[in-house]
Amino acid sequence: MIDPLLLTTARLGAYDRQRLLTNASSFFFERNGRLFLVTSRHVLIDDATGHLPNRIEIELHTDPSNMAKSTGFSIPLYNGGKALWRQAIDGGGPVDVAVIEIERDALPRTASLYVFTPENLIGSGESVEIGSSLLIVGFPLGFHDTLHHMAVARQAALASAFGLRFQGQGYFLTDARTHRGSSGAPVVMRMPDGAAQDSVFPWRLLGIHGSRLDVSPRDRNADEALGLNIAWYADILLTLT
Repeated sequence: MIDPLLLTTARLGAYDRQRLLTNASSFFFERNGRLFLVTSRHVLIDDATGHLPNRIEIELHTDPSNMAKSTGFSIPLYNGGKALWRQAIDGGGPVDVAVIEIERDALPRTASLYVFTPENLIGSGESVEIGSSLLIVGFPLGFHDTLHHMAVARQAALASAFGLRFQGQGYFLTDARTHRGSSGAPVVMRMPDGAAQDSVFPWRLLGIHGSRLDVSPRDRNADEALGLNIAWYADILLTLT
């Protein structure tokens, strides 16, 4: 049995026409029957570094009975010079999350994927304790199960108060070892045992992994990196979709 969590994610490549610029992570989110791909905004555009892809490509499973079968699925980022993705700004500034809608009819007929929905978000009456065990499910440095085209999960812990915007920004912190390529990965927590037993998909979507967090200035010879990461609150998806 394959945990459906692994089928929510897709390895993403950002391209300038046929030239691969970078690898990243992404996941599927569905709302009111409409399907969206979620990743970090800086994967789609980053003016500061000159990162300007014109399309992305994700890897899709095409045979539910054989996870070794997959295909690339290309998604244009512009139409007539207009960006096709959605991004957001909140009271703290730009949010490093982007979504792009996928037409279901354009997908391979046998595509096998799983989706997060608004029901997977943290409810108003739920709380998440500091230090809670989390998973970041993605493709660090592009690494994955190349035979079955599956992401890997890294252990993480909640490192800041969940529900508070860290330093006024739209994110919380995780304590985890992460790498390039994890940008856009879902940050999830398993539901409590009682709720998990009643669900075929026992995961709460807490956030979207953005990047590692460092302090400046830091003596790189004397001080190790913090090992902390930015995770943007997943409820931004309700605005973007």
